Amino acid sequence: MFTNKNFEIAQEEKVISLSKTFLSNVFTWMFLALSVTALISYWFGTNIKLISSLYNENGMTGLGWLVTLSPLAFVLLMSLGFKKLSSGVLMLLFVAFSVLMGMSLGFVFLIYTAGSIFKTFIVAAGMFGIMAFAGYTTKTDLSKFGSIMLMGLFGIIIASLVNMFMKSSSLDYIISFIGVLIFTGLTAYDVQKLKKIGSGIEYGTEATKKLSIMGALTLYLDFINLFLFLLRFLGNKR
Repeated sequence: MFTNKNFEIAQEEKVISLSKTFLSNVFTWMFLALSVTALISYWFGTNIKLISSLYNENGMTGLGWLVTLSPLAFVLLMSLGFKKLSSGVLMLLFVAFSVLMGMSLGFVFLIYTAGSIFKTFIVAAGMFGIMAFAGYTTKTDLSKFGSIMLMGLFGIIIASLVNMFMKSSSLDYIISFIGVLIFTGLTAYDVQKLKKIGSGIEYGTEATKKLSIMGALTLYLDFINLFLFLLRFLGNKR
């Protein structure tokens, strides 16, 4: 006999299944974008001709500035144009964004040894994985925690802009330390938020496809920023 309790269990299982499928798509897109970025950054960072087109003895070239600043434009375009753009266009923008990020991150191979970059990437992946698991499994609502992390993010952005003029190594160290804490925290918060989104969507729709891409972009940015802040501590300079 099918009781109300059976119905509730069936509904709960359906919600869990939808959430898992949605997060699976999110992580698939995120890993794809990270793979593209990693390959492009290594290609540019280890090729003198390519990296010279972006950076030379006189500093950053015109193309270098374009490559450095354009990812921000892509993020704004994807975020502000979410409702109007199709899922296909968002996919192309996300892939193009990951390529540009790879080009701009090629500079890390000029500053740090390849071995320390790889080591930091592994550490960042481990920390990201642990916090993503924590965000997915915890029963605690991380909304207030996420709000604090976002305020902290704005704080380190302002502090970083100020330190561009102050050039304080001590402040840079503090910013990097806080940055690691913020992006580890944001990883857990964002995964929980995406889990909630996934539990309330209809699988296979255009809106769901678009949400999965934007979710992948969010987690991608969490990982990249965590990696870069960790690199300041773990990276061995040339």
